[in-house]
Amino acid sequence: MNFNLSQIPDRKQKPRQYGLTMVMDKGLSVDEARNFLSVAHPHVDIVKLGFGTSFVTPNLSEKLEVYKSFDIPVYFGGTLFEAFLIRNQFDDYIRVCRDFGITYMEVSDGSITIPHAEKCGYIEKLTKYGKVLSEVGSKDAAHIIPPYKWIELMKAELEAGSSYVIAEAREAGNVGIYRGSGELREGLVQEILTQIPAEKIIWEAPQKAQQLYFIELVGCNANLGNIAPSEVIPLEAMRIGLRGDTFTLYLDKKEA
Repeated sequence: MNFNLSQIPDRKQKPRQYGLTMVMDKGLSVDEARNFLSVAHPHVDIVKLGFGTSFVTPNLSEKLEVYKSFDIPVYFGGTLFEAFLIRNQFDDYIRVCRDFGITYMEVSDGSITIPHAEKCGYIEKLTKYGKVLSEVGSKDAAHIIPPYKWIELMKAELEAGSSYVIAEAREAGNVGIYRGSGELREGLVQEILTQIPAEKIIWEAPQKAQQLYFIELVGCNANLGNIAPSEVIPLEAMRIGLRGDTFTLYLDKKEA
């Protein structure tokens, strides 16, 4: 940090196992990625190339090298995994990840239906090639999954080898753990946390109010995902009580 300030919470430092900030890159240019990381890299743990954007992004290898130069892992969005899977190209997906040096992989079923035992099988297979993140929840706002089912799915996917489970919200934050308005399904989240360790869940939280909720609920080291590149620095300030929304959150606590 640039200067000394007391009563700042104990924010985990990189490389960290929790307190992650996962950024969604929806099509940054090589120069934009480099400029973004020039200021934000200390606060970025993982970058996701959103949905299927990696297929159409020019100079993909060059951009991946930029992220690699900052020692930040990148993975392709779960929608791309599903696109390969529905075309019976699972082996091609593995080959593409290996060709591009991708060692993080997302397994999801938000756009297609995959029997859950089969999904867990894909998770187990991909752990041989790198770290697996698996997403729980549907992109269909009409498909409401009851809390007990979220817990059951998350447990099974962690047992299959997922390093983290991602709670689905899409890039807009209006499905999955959220209602169409962006309002959080608080009862769902709190019930999930009775059974699944917070350190193992990445909450997709693209909206500021959603980020604030998880910081207040879980603490400054909540795992948060689908963060826009321009929101990384504001989010880090909010995590540690240096934004109006969390200004008084840590003032009555002793410095860690």
